[in-house]
Amino acid sequence: MPSRFWPRDRRFPLHVHISLLFTLLLLLTGTLLGLFNHRQTTEIIFASSAKLFEQIQQNVQLDLEHTYQPIRQLLSLLALNEASQAGSLPGRLALLKPFAQALRDNPKMASLYLGYDDGDFFMVRPLRDEAMKLRFSAPDHAAFQVWSIDRSAGGVEAAYLFYDGSLNLLSQRARPEEDFDPRTRPWYRRARVDGGQITTEPYVFFSTAEVGTTLARRSGLTTVLAADLTLAELSATLTDQQITASSQVVLYDPAGNAVAYPDSARLTMMMDGEAILTPARELSPQIAALLENGASDLRQGVLELDKRRWVVSRSRLLEGGPQGLFLALLVPEDELLEDAYRMRWQGALITLTTLLLCLPLGWLTSRIVAKPLKALVAEAEAIRRFDFKHPASGHSPVLEVDQLAVSMKQMKETIASFLEIAASLSAVTRFDTLLERVLEETVGISQAQGGLIYLVDADKGRLEPRGLFLDGERHDLGRHDIPGYEVAGGTLPQWLRGPAGGGPSTVLSLGFDQAGDYRSLLRTLDSPRAHLVATGLHNRQGDTVGVLVLLHCDRGEADDLVMLRRERVAFVEAVSGVAALCIESQRLLLRQKKLLDAIIQLVAGAIDAKSPYTGGHCQRVPEIALMLARAAAHSDDPAFRDYRPNAEEWEALHIAAWLHDCGKVTTPEYVVDKATKLETLYDRIHEVRMRFEVLKRDAWIAYWQGCAEGGEATRLARLRDQALASLDEDFAFVAACNLGGESMAEADLERLKRIAARTWMRTLDDRLGVSWEEARRQQRRPAADLPVAEPLLADKPEHLVERPADELIPADNPWGFRLEVPQYKYNRGELHNLGIGRGTLTDEERYIINHHIVQTILMLDRLPFPSHLHNVSEIAGGHHEKMDGSGYPKRLRREQMSLPARMMAIADIFEALTAVDRPYKKGKLLSESLELMAEMCRSAHIDPELFGLFVRAGVYREYAERFMQQQQIDAVDEAAVLAKAGLAGRAGG
Repeated sequence: MPSRFWPRDRRFPLHVHISLLFTLLLLLTGTLLGLFNHRQTTEIIFASSAKLFEQIQQNVQLDLEHTYQPIRQLLSLLALNEASQAGSLPGRLALLKPFAQALRDNPKMASLYLGYDDGDFFMVRPLRDEAMKLRFSAPDHAAFQVWSIDRSAGGVEAAYLFYDGSLNLLSQRARPEEDFDPRTRPWYRRARVDGGQITTEPYVFFSTAEVGTTLARRSGLTTVLAADLTLAELSATLTDQQITASSQVVLYDPAGNAVAYPDSARLTMMMDGEAILTPARELSPQIAALLENGASDLRQGVLELDKRRWVVSRSRLLEGGPQGLFLALLVPEDELLEDAYRMRWQGALITLTTLLLCLPLGWLTSRIVAKPLKALVAEAEAIRRFDFKHPASGHSPVLEVDQLAVSMKQMKETIASFLEIAASLSAVTRFDTLLERVLEETVGISQAQGGLIYLVDADKGRLEPRGLFLDGERHDLGRHDIPGYEVAGGTLPQWLRGPAGGGPSTVLSLGFDQAGDYRSLLRTLDSPRAHLVATGLHNRQGDTVGVLVLLHCDRGEADDLVMLRRERVAFVEAVSGVAALCIESQRLLLRQKKLLDAIIQLVAGAIDAKSPYTGGHCQRVPEIALMLARAAAHSDDPAFRDYRPNAEEWEALHIAAWLHDCGKVTTPEYVVDKATKLETLYDRIHEVRMRFEVLKRDAWIAYWQGCAEGGEATRLARLRDQALASLDEDFAFVAACNLGGESMAEADLERLKRIAARTWMRTLDDRLGVSWEEARRQQRRPAADLPVAEPLLADKPEHLVERPADELIPADNPWGFRLEVPQYKYNRGELHNLGIGRGTLTDEERYIINHHIVQTILMLDRLPFPSHLHNVSEIAGGHHEKMDGSGYPKRLRREQMSLPARMMAIADIFEALTAVDRPYKKGKLLSESLELMAEMCRSAHIDPELFGLFVRAGVYREYAERFMQQQQIDAVDEAAVLAKAGLAGRAGG
């Protein structure tokens, strides 16, 4: 569906397309370059980021190594000190000086201590800041704290000793409630088992709540030397490694606990009063998303987090614990690629600026290129309007456009000539005139001096000459003795054989000595030599319908051969194709008309043949209708002055007249031909006669039975004869009623009822041997016990035949039918039929006969008539309408009917009145028929003006002389007939 804002047929000039193409190319080039640069920059940034991530990992790894390696070496040296094996505090204080120096040299080391297998403990801790001093309530100038636990005396002696920077004892504080036991700590147990140095998992130091790890090793067999290493500087190192403002970097252990983070205050959290490491996932949603759902397996890549893409790098560091540590780095892609985005928009801006600068140049260039094309468009538009006088377009600097202009000019001339010929040929409707026009036009357009046309006779299979044109005049074929040829015969010239057989056109030259049968043509053209072009005429199916021969006189000039060039021959072939189609169309049209007329007459003949009593009706009505139509067409009466039918209107009247009763094919002939009231498929008077015979036989039986019983023979004979005479009289009356007549008197109806009341005895089951349909109708009443006395005449329930639902006509039917439909399709009741007031038809049967006109209209409406025959149904379907609107099937009034439809009514009535083949009446005399029609005219049943024309123009007399029996034709007083019709004072037609 086209958009309301952008119509489907919206078009733009060529210079707009060129400018748009130029613009699009610039945009496309700029876009591709921008995308390429963006992609390259992105790849470079990603590659640089990967190297940067690797460098950060190496830096952190080196930092860890630089942190752990000196401590390991220090522990190895201190483990050799003999004071480490001292059994009491005084001996162990010899370690204070080397421990203090080691702590000064390694600021990342939080403490050095020894654990013994008897539970003793010796630690040296530097007090580097006021917070640490405050934590342990140290003196102001304290620099080191010594924590000593001694269990060798059987009890626990624990104390804090504080020393200044020169290792002078400042104070000593006992710890009587000390419960620390180094043997319970993981570093002690692991170091006792392991033969070398061990490193614990990062944890929160018990005494200082700092995050760190412990390095330990055995010193001797039972003593463990350990050092606490804080990881606070790792967080500072990670802070230095943040690439962008929103970057996330974290160092965490295998359990997922954060060990180092730029915000080091968040590394610990309280749980149940104890400080523990914060899970890394709680530091930020991005880190949580990385560690969840399997993303922790990702080493390097991109994650979609909260509708934002993050570049992720994750690596494992070997230091920091028994299983090492993990470093995770997350950088937002948009921040990482900020420079790439900036370069992309800078490229787009440069492209747009270049485009704006180049647009005027492209626009100007495109206008120069498109200007000749606009002239060609105007010329093509003129050709489309069939304006072949439009000036040709000028030259163009573009070679192809200039060649197109030359071709356009030649095409215009060719199309003009071709259309002129095609229009000229298509306008011809007569076949002979068409052939003459074909020759005239093709000879003229080809500049030939003569032309000859052959047509194939499909019945005889011969190629017969049908037209000759020489020097601008039509010539008689007989004068020149132009022969015909058998298409498959051996006498057909070779130059005709190819075109006649569907082959290509033939071009040859003939001298006078070679011309043979065509010498007379050369003699008439006064030319000793001629060039012939023979072109086949082919129909739509490719079959050859004829051959067109053009003759060009050979005068020895160069122009003679120009007409034989291939392009000229091709043009002649194109013209001949149009001519062939016109010829074939005329032939097909004639054949179709003949076929249609034959089918129409076949249908009409079949309708007439259906009934021996109406035979010829459908053939005679058209004669009357056409006679009356011709009289109206020649009349100068004001009522008919505008009625001048053309050939198509005559055809419509002809078809309508022949098919006016085509609906009778659906009417049962036993209804149409019903001659008596009791007749159906047979006359049921014979059944009634048999019942009278039974009653008469009963009278004889009663007589003989009375005699046998000793009754008086004379009296019995008198009673018998009275009964027989009464039966004879009653049957004669019933038989007379059966014949029908003008009317039934009320007394006759009463007598019919009295006769019907007489009974006769039936002893056989009347439900045996009947059809299933009649048996179904008999079920409306219960079966009687035999024998049973039945009325002599009866209307039984089974005599009523229901009407199917599909035969009902709704009031709002699309055809406008207005018929009163009886309840039953048939009423075969004997009293009902014998009591018919006039004629032999019941209301149900009269409806069936009247319904034939409905079928006529329905049948004709279904036929795909061409437009000029669209009123056939109206003409044929109106012959039972009356001028006062009381007719059928549509109850039309005079002003609602066309003149031909009113003609059909007069023709149908007149033929019916004068017909001698009706079963229910004799054919009337000519004068009687006109008098009856005059009464119909006065009662507004038929058109008075048409009836007046029918009488005055002598149409009735012309028809009578041709179709009526001689004894029916009597003298007619036209003045009296017109006076009776109320037309005496009207002018003649």
